[in-house]
Amino acid sequence: MSRALYLVIFDCDGTLVDSQDTIVRGMTAAFDEVGLTPPDRPSALSIVGLSLEVAIRQLVGPSREHLVPQMAEAYRRTQIARRASGLDHDPLYPGAREVLDALHARPDVLLGIATGKALRGVRHLQEVHDLKYHFATIQTADAAPSKPHPAMILQAMAETGVEAARTVMIGDTSFDLDMARNAGVASIGVTWGYHDRAVLAGCAPAALIDGFTQLPGELARLFGWDKAGVTGEAAGPQLGETA
Repeated sequence: MSRALYLVIFDCDGTLVDSQDTIVRGMTAAFDEVGLTPPDRPSALSIVGLSLEVAIRQLVGPSREHLVPQMAEAYRRTQIARRASGLDHDPLYPGAREVLDALHARPDVLLGIATGKALRGVRHLQEVHDLKYHFATIQTADAAPSKPHPAMILQAMAETGVEAARTVMIGDTSFDLDMARNAGVASIGVTWGYHDRAVLAGCAPAALIDGFTQLPGELARLFGWDKAGVTGEAAGPQLGETA
């Protein structure tokens, strides 16, 4: 009998990696490029999760929309140059590596990424943190509309063949959780990122967690992994165990 699969999709910035300094630096470069005063730190981080052009457009407003392409190019140019110089190695949040490794070890789980980053940025993250083989599907701003449009999740499910009832989106912003709702899948909000707990709670996720150590238990409750014989056979290594 074939094993039923689960799909666990992660956002990147603010969920897997702490990239706030990198993002603020990039936004400052984008605004400097066109002679505008850069946004303060909270404003710059409030749009994390959106695709770059959408995020900049939201920050500058409709009257300056014509500047968005030039600003986005300056942002990307700054990021590429710093990576080429060996800078901006955004750290994983505490516990992220252990949970990713444990999930990847389960034969009934596929991991995915859905992010407003470009694919180039995701590849950099994978290289820096040795995560080249963890993710079965990677959805980025290069090939999908910005969150909260459901396309990234729908494409991830189509690529992996996993149904909505066995899929969950994990993210730190309302954009992530609204995307999950729009795609008809469950979500788990993380409170260590860029949107407040109250904002996340308003999106009605299946759970809110304050650290990666809480994620295994919430996934077990959501999918029934704490029950014997989920698929009629042993479920493989449990989260927190060695494969």
